[in-house]
Amino acid sequence: MSRKNCLVKVSGDMLSDNVFQWIKKLSKKYFVVVCVGGGTQISKAFKKSGLPVGDFGLLGRELKTFPERQLARDILEKNQVRIQDRLDKIGACVGAVIPALDIGTVLCHVNGDQFLLTAYHGFDILYAVTTPQRIPQKKKLFAPYPKIKVVGFKS
Repeated sequence: MSRKNCLVKVSGDMLSDNVFQWIKKLSKKYFVVVCVGGGTQISKAFKKSGLPVGDFGLLGRELKTFPERQLARDILEKNQVRIQDRLDKIGACVGAVIPALDIGTVLCHVNGDQFLLTAYHGFDILYAVTTPQRIPQKKKLFAPYPKIKVVGFKS
């Protein structure tokens, strides 16, 4: 029987040694894919570049122009490389993705929580890694989805 698979959604603010060691333990039991976000870094980069931080709705931040989408993707890809390198250094063999889709050559950013829902049917278990103070909100959001577990770590 093949190993079960697992998707872990991690905020760009949650890239700590504790989180990496936890992911390493998961990788002993599951084939792990990590989806890394970067909302805080994206907001900072937008402010620095003079771009509007944007409106946040149920689907996350709406990016209205190509320069906004491109800058956000650049930051997410940097986080992706950073997480792959750090996990590789500690011996955790995992894949890493960013919450963005290319649909017919159109770059579509996806809120990390929505990304978990998008991938729900393909994974055996999914984790939303968040701060301890956000746990109740995330548990309420994911209550209808039994395969999604919410895990809190101090950033």
